[in-house]
Amino acid sequence: MAEKFIIRSKHERISLLIYKRNLKAIIGLVVLSIAAFLFSICLGNVFISPFDVVKTIAGQGTEDHMLILGIFRLPRMIVGFLAGMALGVSGAILQGIIRNPLASPDVIGISSGASFAAVTFITFLAGKVSIHLLPIAAFCGAGLVSIIIYLLAWRRGVTSTRLVLIGIGLSAITSALTMLMITISPSASASQAYIWMTGSVYGSSWSNVFILLPWVAVFIPFAIIFSHNIMIQQLGDDIARGLGSPLQYHRAILLMIGVALAGSTVAVAGAIGFVGLIAPHIARKLVGSNFRSLIPAAALTGGLIVLLADTIGRTVFLPQDIPVGVFTSAVGAPFFIYLLYRNRNK
Repeated sequence: MAEKFIIRSKHERISLLIYKRNLKAIIGLVVLSIAAFLFSICLGNVFISPFDVVKTIAGQGTEDHMLILGIFRLPRMIVGFLAGMALGVSGAILQGIIRNPLASPDVIGISSGASFAAVTFITFLAGKVSIHLLPIAAFCGAGLVSIIIYLLAWRRGVTSTRLVLIGIGLSAITSALTMLMITISPSASASQAYIWMTGSVYGSSWSNVFILLPWVAVFIPFAIIFSHNIMIQQLGDDIARGLGSPLQYHRAILLMIGVALAGSTVAVAGAIGFVGLIAPHIARKLVGSNFRSLIPAAALTGGLIVLLADTIGRTVFLPQDIPVGVFTSAVGAPFFIYLLYRNRNK
């Protein structure tokens, strides 16, 4: 039998079981993330040696290095990693409660709703109100679409099949409306809207870090706490009810967690595609289907994907800075087609 760690609270309300093999995989992802972070921060228009990076972080670097690392690179990298973590966990939750390997925030319309709200804001309100309200508009769009999906899917409860089908339909509608907004908007607004739809962490500041960090810090632990309920829902609705699980209550909470993570990410970094689809699948190969291990593994995997994609985008094609969403979509779209082919008879 595999070795395992069991952590329980004093009153045993929270029980966390982690297999030793999975713990090693998660620690490995943490080490790999740190290495990728240190590698990425050295690269850019100006190469900064690892020694100078350490000196600068310790407060002993030159003014130029302090400016480059503290203002331009570090906030951007942190936002990218946090965005990847949030999307990875959101995708893992949606795949779990919908019981469909194709589920992700992109597929069921959460990201599309946020993008539509953001593009509408850019088209009609840019220049009239503060641009700092753009993240709020995007988050409201994600939340509104999620509420509509849940209400339309409700019929003496919400089934996973109705949820994903209605989500796909609303995603198509909001995507079409978004393209309509871009078509009628001025050329400058259209350019900004396209970048938002693609997903980019270019120009991220510490204020973006402080906007996104609380959402990740609060809702990823909540996702781990409720991971046991996802595993129960994997057994099917009838069995879950037979085990005494308040199915609709837990499904609503888990959906809210997924929406909060995806919506906050789109609000700060735009619609970075396919990370919520790819990261859980890679994490599942590393730690299996136990959601107590899968959620932290999906978070770290998603963070690594976005961090590495952004590093490629801002270094390989200099002096151009390619949005991170271009690379995640270039990998994610073929992977999505592969999943469709593999599950064609299911």
